[in-house]
Amino acid sequence: MYRAAVLGDYDSICGFAAAGIRVFPVEEEQAASALLEQLCREEYGVIFMTEALGAKLSGQLEELRKRMLPAVVLIPGLSGNTGQGMEGLRQLWRQAVGAEPADEMEKG
Repeated sequence: MYRAAVLGDYDSICGFAAAGIRVFPVEEEQAASALLEQLCREEYGVIFMTEALGAKLSGQLEELRKRMLPAVVLIPGLSGNTGQGMEGLRQLWRQAVGAEPADEMEKG
């Protein structure tokens, strides 16, 4: 059975623990990169990551998008929403469906 994890600054991700998601507080690029590689080797099907951390690991995330698992989903952190997470979901939608998402997704 696959597990879910969330990476990012502690204040942005601590609430995910209540949903049974493994929480990995990390902010430094090198530590986050190593942790992400470790989680990819383990049985994690979904890895949520704050947009701020995702920006630091953009090259590594591009490589992961070529793989089936794990799915890495960018989420807004307490520092704000950059729109990267929503754009990533739009790209996944286009790949899966072959069309642009409905207006409801555009409104956020």
